[in-house]
Amino acid sequence: MSHDQYPGQGGQGSQGQQPPQYAQAQQYGQPTHVTVGFQPAPPRGLSITSMVLGLVSIVLGFTFLVPLVGFVLGIVGLRKEPAGRGMAVTGLILNGLFVVGWALFLIVVIGIGAAGIATSGTSGS
Repeated sequence: MSHDQYPGQGGQGSQGQQPPQYAQAQQYGQPTHVTVGFQPAPPRGLSITSMVLGLVSIVLGFTFLVPLVGFVLGIVGLRKEPAGRGMAVTGLILNGLFVVGWALFLIVVIGIGAAGIATSGTSGS
């Protein structure tokens, strides 16, 4: 049996050889970016209802109740449902226009009624 057959085993054949090299640990490069698939909650009922009532107010704006309820739901939806922000804002704008329109209409009607009462009281002698 020759000593050259097993060079790493000591004896005369291992005098000029280096010990076996182990693989070096790999250096870590740039950390990989891990994205967790998180989606915000979908828009819920308050924001959708506010927008739908705002659109319905265009047709049924003569009812003061529809735009008023839509406006209130838009405010609540804006605060509680961040995912439905766009629909809540749309509902707020549409319903707000009709609520302001109703307020101006009531001011004008009350103003005309007050002017009519004031003039009828002075002309009745």
